[in-house]
Amino acid sequence: MKSQSLLERRKQIVANGVGVFNTATVKHAKGSIIIDEDDNELIDFAGGIGVVNAGHCPEPVVHAICEQVKKYIHTSFNVVTYEPYIELCEQLSEILPHGDKTKAMLVSTGAEAVENAIKIARQKTKRSGILCYTGAFHGRTMMAMSLTSKINYKLNCGPFAPEVYRLPFPNYYRYKGTHNYESFVDWELKRLWESSHNVVDPKNVAAVIIEPIQGEGGFNPVPKRYLEGLRAFCDQHGIVLIVDEIQSGFCRTGHWASWQHYEVQPDISTYAKSMGSGMPIAAVLGKAEIMDAAEPGTIGGTYIGNPVCCAAALATIKYMKEINLNKRAVEIGEIVIDRFEKLKEECPAIGDVRGVGAMTAIELVKNNDPRQPDGELCDKIVKSCAKQGLILLSAGTFKNVIRILSPLVITNDQLNKGLDIMVEQIKKNTGR
Repeated sequence: MKSQSLLERRKQIVANGVGVFNTATVKHAKGSIIIDEDDNELIDFAGGIGVVNAGHCPEPVVHAICEQVKKYIHTSFNVVTYEPYIELCEQLSEILPHGDKTKAMLVSTGAEAVENAIKIARQKTKRSGILCYTGAFHGRTMMAMSLTSKINYKLNCGPFAPEVYRLPFPNYYRYKGTHNYESFVDWELKRLWESSHNVVDPKNVAAVIIEPIQGEGGFNPVPKRYLEGLRAFCDQHGIVLIVDEIQSGFCRTGHWASWQHYEVQPDISTYAKSMGSGMPIAAVLGKAEIMDAAEPGTIGGTYIGNPVCCAAALATIKYMKEINLNKRAVEIGEIVIDRFEKLKEECPAIGDVRGVGAMTAIELVKNNDPRQPDGELCDKIVKSCAKQGLILLSAGTFKNVIRILSPLVITNDQLNKGLDIMVEQIKKNTGR
């Protein structure tokens, strides 16, 4: 088999540290379908880890890439200014406004966006401390990895960046205990305010960075009132609020960014993944007075806002608007949540069903206990679905969450076919 041969070649030449989250291969991809090296048709519920919200190879994006390549591929925006960079920043500030005046910068990856956001916040405040959260994932470069919570992602990679402090993420399902929802939020807000006494002096904190809906952490949504309280905390102490929308942005939740769903305005926000339909591009947006605090030459890099990637992102945004992908995300989310909720009634291994828009997931546990994650069962389900032609990804600190990141252009027939496979394999692996 060609797929097996390719995987064997990978094993022989690619460093072991490069993760293998799924053993699928690809020869062609279009929309929400991947054709593997053996010409098998696979339904994609992973979306390149949330990168192809607009689908694999959307024609307007492919056309824009080809047209830009004919003109110029690279000059470095630091050296020669080009319009696609400027136009993309203008488009981003229009759909993601930060206060009265927004400014932006472009980089290549989500981790770079996070690194630069931290540098901007530190220059603005003249402080060094950064508050982050358990369950967080912000990337694999040094500062981003220091902010990332999961230990297995950074084994033997220290020492890590200093002045990073971690707060408990208000994960209601896992940590609610005897609290109802409102009292849980009250408790977590109390812990937030107490952090100024037992974690770090807020006068030394430059920024708080949070994913409103955690990605790798397991699609955990922050309670709205907690995010509102965090905004008030930052305002009182002069702290920059950074919102990481790298996995949750660009129509995934039914908005351009999930902070728009929460109606809580960040000072800075970061984007990547589906912004460019697979081309490596990312952005940092923020209030102009904060973004301009960075001294010239202190942020950026050689490949910031590559013109081909800018063209892809511009075409992606236009295409998303034309087909109303935000509306489609809401429709997909309703279909998926309805199927999962029905399955949960007959499958006690499903401890929680959650989602915002099309950013949906199920959490697998033992004995219906949030504190007994069942990563082994999750792994079995992902692998058995792969054998049936469905590409899935796990998530969560304990790899016990199945997340759905299908392209948002998926048809209802394709979506339901993929969900049928999931339901069948979940029942099979749980003896239902």
